[in-house]
Amino acid sequence: MDAKISVRDYLQHNVLLFDGAMGTYLGQISHDIAENGEPCELANLHQPDMVLQVHKAYVQAGAMALKTNTFGLNQQLPGLSADQIGQIISRGWQLACQAAEFALPGRPAPFIFADFGPLSALEPDKVAWSKGLVDSFLELGAENFLFETFSDEQGLAELAAYVKQQCPQAFIIASFAVQPDGYTRTGRFGADLLAAVRQIAQIDAVGFNCVSGPYHLRRYLQSQQQLPAANEDKLLSIMPNAGYPTVINNRSFFSNSPEYYAGQLGQIAQQGVRILGGCCGTTPEHIAAVAQVLAQQSKNEDDAQKVTGQSVSMVSQPLVNHFRQKAEANKRRLLAVELEPPPDVNLPLFMQKAQILQQAGVDIITVPDCPIGRARMDSSLLACKLHRELGVDVLPHMTCRDRNLNAIKALLLGLSAEGVNNVLIVTGDPIPTAERDEIKSVFNFNSRMLARFISNLNESTLLTPFYICGALNLNVRNFDVQLRLAQEKIAGGVQMFLTQPVLSEQAALNLRRAYQELDAKILAGIMPVVSYRNACFMNNEVAGISVDEAIVQQYKDKTPEQARALAVELSCRIMRGVADFSNGYYMIPPFNRVDIICDILQQCGCLN
Repeated sequence: MDAKISVRDYLQHNVLLFDGAMGTYLGQISHDIAENGEPCELANLHQPDMVLQVHKAYVQAGAMALKTNTFGLNQQLPGLSADQIGQIISRGWQLACQAAEFALPGRPAPFIFADFGPLSALEPDKVAWSKGLVDSFLELGAENFLFETFSDEQGLAELAAYVKQQCPQAFIIASFAVQPDGYTRTGRFGADLLAAVRQIAQIDAVGFNCVSGPYHLRRYLQSQQQLPAANEDKLLSIMPNAGYPTVINNRSFFSNSPEYYAGQLGQIAQQGVRILGGCCGTTPEHIAAVAQVLAQQSKNEDDAQKVTGQSVSMVSQPLVNHFRQKAEANKRRLLAVELEPPPDVNLPLFMQKAQILQQAGVDIITVPDCPIGRARMDSSLLACKLHRELGVDVLPHMTCRDRNLNAIKALLLGLSAEGVNNVLIVTGDPIPTAERDEIKSVFNFNSRMLARFISNLNESTLLTPFYICGALNLNVRNFDVQLRLAQEKIAGGVQMFLTQPVLSEQAALNLRRAYQELDAKILAGIMPVVSYRNACFMNNEVAGISVDEAIVQQYKDKTPEQARALAVELSCRIMRGVADFSNGYYMIPPFNRVDIICDILQQCGCLN
């Protein structure tokens, strides 16, 4: 197995097993911590060999994820300076990384998670304090973060967004401490907290840890039907205590046996939980026992697969297509925004713009497929990256220009495996004339044929069907032909149309007619015109776009600032004008200018 594999890649085929407790276990083996009440985080500085010993013991037990010994720093331990806290983080990170080098033979190094306990009750600006800790970990190279033992969701959205802004590939787990009855110490119901956190796109996994033992967390999972399934957008994480402690001479002792603990976690794993580990009272013996149970379960599944010759429940239920649900619910207007792929491998700016759109409340990001026939980063691969790393709904465009049927099918299967279940099919722009001697188009079929092919694939092969979208050109001279082709696309399986920009009165009239005659959702194309030169270029160089001459003339002699304000004003006016005969908007930012799109959304009050 590749030692550089990411947490996301590992979780596709494995249960991720965390280590157990650091604090309670150090208390068992360290006199200073047990008798003097010294915070266990200080052991990173005062007893680093002992911390390393604990980390190594968990690695040897089979843990594939280690938590840094920094849990209590979110509480701003009294008497510690900012410099001391920085030293604790740095040394804690180094010790965990050093222990990871002792991975079991044939296994990759365990993943290191920067560990954060609940937010400080002392610091007035709790989130700012935590962001400072996050910065320290990011400087050390951290990419995985665990926010654990929280009693509510306050601050999590802001923290997760901050982490992903600095490190888009980060993997973030949020975990709540619930009592056996399912409530946290602040009176919040655990299932409600998980439902709230599932709306935070930047968080990758949610779950429970601490307070409750494995039996009660298992029973709680069984009782809550609304908890996320294993194959949904958020993975579940469960890290119980080793039962319940007995206090003797002011010291807590956990008597839960490793075998019993492992048996309970094995049953939790069978409920679809992909992230497991231990909290207070758990030891390397507990984690070793869990590792053995998980290994036996994996072997049993492999044996069953050999006997039956069938795949064993890697995906037992269809995935949830959130965009499709929104479209079919028809409760509000939808908002799709296009982001053109870069012509090279420089992605940070593209990902940053996608995050801006995500935070603005966009329903789906569309990614065109080599527009005007010139090579750019592959739309489907880029859509998968956006979906995997940011958790956004994506709509990759797919043309018939560059792939034959085999290549199209292979790509669709790959998208489905990545959980990308929306696609916009277009015949595609032809290769520019000057390049046709070197680059050949395919065009074995058109978008109507492709729609029928995907519909057949939905029925015969795919567990989660694709939501099929098509293009509708409002600017053609003979719109009757365009409507007839659209009807053929609907017969082939197209369920939604995204139109070319509405920048003329005739386009608006054609949109109204399409909305009345077509049995499909329609998102009206909105493309801000940012200058006189931009308007002239679109009219003369871009197929399928027609800018009304009255609009073009408004941009004459405008300064850049005036043209920008006019672009926002006209776009809002057009959106209001087409609101009654569309199901939402398909916004195409010129030159990927998402700042203009955000201004339009802020100024235009016609989205809902």
